[in-house]
Amino acid sequence: MSSERALIELSAVTKVYGRGAASMRALRGVDLRIGRGEFVAVMGPSGSGKSTCMNILGCLDVPSDGHYWFEGVDVGALSADQRALLRRHYLGFVFQGFNLLNRTSALENVELPLIYRGIPAAQRHATAMRALQAVGLEAWERHTPAELSGGQQQRVAIARAIVTEPAVLLADEPTGNLDSARSREIMELLTAFNRDLGITVIMVTHEHDMASYARRVIHFLDGLVEDDDRAAGQA
Repeated sequence: MSSERALIELSAVTKVYGRGAASMRALRGVDLRIGRGEFVAVMGPSGSGKSTCMNILGCLDVPSDGHYWFEGVDVGALSADQRALLRRHYLGFVFQGFNLLNRTSALENVELPLIYRGIPAAQRHATAMRALQAVGLEAWERHTPAELSGGQQQRVAIARAIVTEPAVLLADEPTGNLDSARSREIMELLTAFNRDLGITVIMVTHEHDMASYARRVIHFLDGLVEDDDRAAGQA
């Protein structure tokens, strides 16, 4: 990465849960820089700190010590409401379990982030339909999650994540509940959004073949970055 200001920077970030003898140090002083437009896979065994790091990057948690800068802003100095605004306007999330609302249609699920932004209904519908078209599900907009396959549900979740045109897409095991063919389809979508829209993608995965789609693979171990492979090639 060049010497220009990073989109995301962690400096000596620690995270401790609990107190005294019951305390657990999940992060032990993480330094990390991620530039705009990167596609980064984050790997590591259970308890390595990767999920804690992702929660901090997603403004779902805050460091115990150290600094997290997003576009030069010290996130640790923001209030809870300000962090919520940062999430709403700059970040998109994709989860292993899809996290769709079961009784609402695909289109209505994709519209949710736009409702939180106060976008008028007509504009909201049109924007959500474009997002569904981008993931190849424009013909399924009236179907509920129960009427969709796992791969289709994850496509809806990705459409919901990119409908606000976020700067960063945080994906937590996005292929964990899918078979190999559907997994490849999802990874090709993420790769296309990274390449064509310039969305920075940060993805936690335990699957090496999925990580191979990223251009950089970061390995966590015992609360620290063990390895940072910037030479990773896309599948």
